[in-house]
Amino acid sequence: MADALISVPDDFPTVFDGTPAHARAKKLGEVKVVTAAGANQEDELIRRIDRAHVAINIRAHAHFTEGVFAACRNLKMVSIWGTGTDNVDLAAAGRHGVTVCNTPGVNANAVAEHALALMLTTARKIPRIDHEMREGKWPREMVTQILGKTLGVFGVGGIGARVAELGRAIGMTVLAWSLQGDTKRIAAMGARPASKDEILREADVISLNLRLIPETRAFLGRKEFSLTKRTAILINTARGALVDESALADALRVQKIAGAALDVYTEEPLPPERNLFRDLTNVVLTPHIGAVTREANTRSRAMPVDNIIAYIEGHPQHLVNK
Repeated sequence: MADALISVPDDFPTVFDGTPAHARAKKLGEVKVVTAAGANQEDELIRRIDRAHVAINIRAHAHFTEGVFAACRNLKMVSIWGTGTDNVDLAAAGRHGVTVCNTPGVNANAVAEHALALMLTTARKIPRIDHEMREGKWPREMVTQILGKTLGVFGVGGIGARVAELGRAIGMTVLAWSLQGDTKRIAAMGARPASKDEILREADVISLNLRLIPETRAFLGRKEFSLTKRTAILINTARGALVDESALADALRVQKIAGAALDVYTEEPLPPERNLFRDLTNVVLTPHIGAVTREANTRSRAMPVDNIIAYIEGHPQHLVNK
């Protein structure tokens, strides 16, 4: 595939345009980078990919559907920035002869650190206290100490394992659950294998680090929130659709769960008019920035281009479809 035509249809907000990774991609052929919103619309995504042989997918709100693969007949590869593949119809990609690759582990440390930051921020009620201080108040509200608490980790990939490690480092007992039932990996993390219901009943902090697949969609809903401690805190840095957002908002409103910190949402960017958490003071919200560190971004930019080069040279790596 000499002189590949490469499309980056969803660089909004921009993180790729004008970077060293962009310059490396240009050496492989013509590169078209779109830095405007709109890639969440199928017809617009098709227009942006057009005749490209390769698409670098940066944002999860760009959905590579059957319709996209059918319309973009020249497309041979999708190189994903990150690990999530829930926005790509992998079966459709395979039917249309499109290879899909991702970048496993590239942002594990960054996202795990963000999960820890959200945990401490929520437990200490820092946003609310900061707001009151700026209003001239001197709040003396009781906050939560993390030492000695139980951390429940759902998902034990690179991010989940690092979250568990950080939790142990600050004195937490760690329970973990693996979709594949990988108890050996859990034990190697210094955690105790536990069932889903055990974690929900026992954990003081629940961290979601799962891939979004049909089996994990709405992984936490009304039934699950009926099992949690009233003092529990939920941290979600994985995918918004792992949680029934309406059920979570209701649980937070009646204090069935003490707090939540969310970096991901069912719809992104999060529309203000559909933000169920906007008026809740026991929620910390960040705009899917867990992986947005200088260190992670440097490697994140490089790996999708590495994957394209490997594909062109005939030894594709980090494949997520057959």
